[in-house]
Amino acid sequence: MIIKGGKSIYGASVGILMLDARFPRIPGDMGNALTWPFPVHYKIVRDASPDRVVRRGAEGLLDNFIAAGRELVRDGVDGITTNCGFLSLYQQELSEALSVPVATSSLMQVAMVNRILPAEKRAGILTISASTLTEVHLKKAGVPKGTPIHSTEGGQEFTRAILGNEPELDIALARADNVAAAKDLVARHKNLGAIVLECTNMIPYAADIRAATGLPVFTIESFTSWFQSGLTPRRYPAP
Repeated sequence: MIIKGGKSIYGASVGILMLDARFPRIPGDMGNALTWPFPVHYKIVRDASPDRVVRRGAEGLLDNFIAAGRELVRDGVDGITTNCGFLSLYQQELSEALSVPVATSSLMQVAMVNRILPAEKRAGILTISASTLTEVHLKKAGVPKGTPIHSTEGGQEFTRAILGNEPELDIALARADNVAAAKDLVARHKNLGAIVLECTNMIPYAADIRAATGLPVFTIESFTSWFQSGLTPRRYPAP
């Protein structure tokens, strides 16, 4: 059997463009490699701090993300995602600049989730920062107008620690912030049929949100797993 080379790295079909951060990344967090049931390849985008990307619109960082994405492609990945939902801002630009499929944001799931829900139901978004999640972010991710949005802003721990890039995280308080915000989202919008978590650091709390609200919860983990399944379809033994 003859096989072809041409890559530096094999077996990691998904490349993840990472923010330049120091806050703790617990199992379940996109930036913790233990989260994934398949190999991934990380590339840190230097100077892309959580504050700069989420609160300051990733200003001046497009070239950094393109350069890091091209490095991932040269290394051998077959598709690229990112570890911040706010990077939907660069979905078109990265897709045009890179030679592999790109899925920048968990928000890209919203329209798809709407299609699987009962006719009278719709998905809502839980974000780390509703105050800076703009119509441009939503439009570039294909989020339908009028989609309900709520945030962990104003909570005790989660938004402050992540966007403040703090070196410590109180997991119990972060979980409480996410659950409380999700319950508030559901209370405000009686026709919700599902919740899409914008923030990639919310994955560890998805099961708690599901238990507290009774609604399906979709995350960047679910989106990336779907993405990876197309890049590397499972091979089954011959019958």
